[in-house]
Amino acid sequence: LGQRLLALEDLRPHMVETRCIGRSVQGRPIWATTITPRTQPIRHRVLIFAQLHALEWIGSEVAVSLAELLVAQPPEGVEVVLVPVVNPDGRFRVESDLVDGRVEVYRRANSNGVDLNRDWSLYRESDVIWSRLPFFQRYYHSSGAPLSQPATRALDALAATGFDASFSLHAFGGVIYIPWGGTREPIVREAEHLAMARAMSQAMPGRGYRVVQLSRYFRWFRGLGMEIDHMHGVHGTRSFLIELTRSSVRP
Repeated sequence: LGQRLLALEDLRPHMVETRCIGRSVQGRPIWATTITPRTQPIRHRVLIFAQLHALEWIGSEVAVSLAELLVAQPPEGVEVVLVPVVNPDGRFRVESDLVDGRVEVYRRANSNGVDLNRDWSLYRESDVIWSRLPFFQRYYHSSGAPLSQPATRALDALAATGFDASFSLHAFGGVIYIPWGGTREPIVREAEHLAMARAMSQAMPGRGYRVVQLSRYFRWFRGLGMEIDHMHGVHGTRSFLIELTRSSVRP
């Protein structure tokens, strides 16, 4: 992936810049690629990041493929920043599993055992009674403290530079989520989020992804301390979480 991004920078040095925005627990670099078309003044900035969860490599592949497409067909007046692998330690462990033939291992966390998808600042405690029941407790968790990991701190610092929209790429499910994940309360810009998400879905070939507020996917589900809520509630971006590809299981 890194070689493909650096090749883009070599191809279009006036448009593409790849830089390290931080390092993982084990010291691996976290790369961000900025694509800045020079034909018109920049009117919008978009942040796209992927692979918070170790095994969900599909998002990083999509992010790099999108970078290649944007360099070939740059959107006018839009700067795009892509972070294809937020969890490089987790990705390395998954690659090691595959090399060693351990194809049945499911890995989510980073090398500290922290789920980076639950390491953010908003809605870190559940507002539903059944979250305290033994069966459901495993689904209602957040990390020990917000932004406790170097990867989430690096991504948060990048987001603080200001973006109109952010997209967190996961896998799989075939869903475009809007905030909130931690509560069923509506967001102030709900209509705007829904319109953008539906436009994305309708632009897809064939059957588009389902659009739903994250906390309403299942009645009993809440996503605590999630990045989709942090990006919208803290940084004010229009925030989306996309579960790429469809699963074979439907509720």
